[in-house]
Amino acid sequence: MTAPEQAEPRASSTLSGAGGSAPGADAGGGRSYEIVAPVPTDGVDMWRLAVESHTLDANSRYAYVLWCRDFARSSVIARRDDGRAVGYVTGYLRPESEHTLLIWQVCVDPVARGAGLAGRMLDAAWDRAVATAGVARMETTITPDNESSIKLFSSFARRHDTTIEREDLFGPDLLGDEREPEHLYRIGPIASNTEGEKT
Repeated sequence: MTAPEQAEPRASSTLSGAGGSAPGADAGGGRSYEIVAPVPTDGVDMWRLAVESHTLDANSRYAYVLWCRDFARSSVIARRDDGRAVGYVTGYLRPESEHTLLIWQVCVDPVARGAGLAGRMLDAAWDRAVATAGVARMETTITPDNESSIKLFSSFARRHDTTIEREDLFGPDLLGDEREPEHLYRIGPIASNTEGEKT
């Protein structure tokens, strides 16, 4: 379930350990961004971004605050150099497959699109999960009409020199006739990169 911009190549800077940040420059507007692990207060900004996206299924404000407390190891938030939150990725480790990171939502504020921020946040969330939990696979769900998300995750698979597979997951029998079905995308296995940068 994602609402990102289209991905661009991986940024040259990555997270330095589980608590580091991944800075990056906006090629279009001269802005720079810091990508960090969220804390509960960031849940308010995540909720705002989800509501303002008009495409994501926005959860309650409480849900995002709680997410930032319990799943910070597998999620990130991006802030512009003026402090404004402009994007986030939420993910969690699947209970029945602890080495699989499932990406729940990817959101980029329209003011930050065109800078490859979605791809950088996805890489940062992956790097955090590798550093803290040793994950080797990624999963996400995407609706058939969400071409930008399909491109985002396909680009991630190419950057990590691995495969991406699709299968049906949830259809109208569970989600209702008014909603698009969710396809499951499986990426991996992904080899760990001991040198810290995937080329």
